[in-house]
Amino acid sequence: MRKYLFGTGLLTAFTGGLTLLRGMREDAPFTWRSALAWISWGISLALAIGAIIDIQRAARGETIAADSPIHGQEQKLQRNRLRRERS
Repeated sequence: MRKYLFGTGLLTAFTGGLTLLRGMREDAPFTWRSALAWISWGISLALAIGAIIDIQRAARGETIAADSPIHGQEQKLQRNRLRRERS
């Protein structure tokens, strides 16, 4: 679980959210640029969480979507998981 929590995608989304929150504290008006920044942050967070779910499914031997960045690596992830469980 540690490798998922400290993955670069999730850390990037978290720090991006913190930056947006800091910008809201400065009494700046909420503009269309702010709205787009929040939407962008939500999309990046959803993509990071989706990647974590795909990695977990592939490691368990389940099929994943063909548009996933780790498509084609399912057997490698499953072998690594089995090797860790034996140790």
